[in-house]
Amino acid sequence: MLIADDEPLITAGIRTVLESAGDIEVVAGAANGREAVAAARRHRVDVALLDISMPVLDGLAAAAQLGGPRVVMLTAFGDEENVRRALQQGVSGFVLKSCDPDELIRAVRAAHAGQAYLSPAVTRHVLGMVSFGGGDRAREADRRLSVLTPREREVLTHVAEGLSNAEVGRRVHMSEATVKTYVSRVLAKLGCANRVQAALLLRDAAQD
Repeated sequence: MLIADDEPLITAGIRTVLESAGDIEVVAGAANGREAVAAARRHRVDVALLDISMPVLDGLAAAAQLGGPRVVMLTAFGDEENVRRALQQGVSGFVLKSCDPDELIRAVRAAHAGQAYLSPAVTRHVLGMVSFGGGDRAREADRRLSVLTPREREVLTHVAEGLSNAEVGRRVHMSEATVKTYVSRVLAKLGCANRVQAALLLRDAAQD
């Protein structure tokens, strides 16, 4: 995999954390987006961990050029525009630099497995940064959500609160595995790449 961040100490720390997992190999590093794109192509990496804010070419612009590798975005903070761009691009993960080592490892493993990773903590953080929709966007969100069954919508409502699958299960009296199945079904029906995209749809619809 590839790590791209313009702060060498952060890159070194992340590399140490990921390689301690035993099943993750970091084969390339980069200090800006342009270097990241070149290194990813040269080494044919399968996962790229990209800092959103980098010089020359930012992480989001680099992600758009990568093509093959699955992308996990890394940021110390967020603003609405960058979050929306990341979610619209359907990145495989979105983690904060303040996350614990285990979460970072889980995000990379999930991306490698072709799954989206957004932890409940990140979901809450991201939803707190993004403004509500309204007007046409709200009506479009409501139309898309109409395909869900009442039970699926109930599960999504709890997901939008930033709850984990286990926490949702306790709320709706389901096993964690069953909730996971429901969440996957909801994402497929809505055409969403991750939990946050689906949660944003629910929030937008609520403003109609």
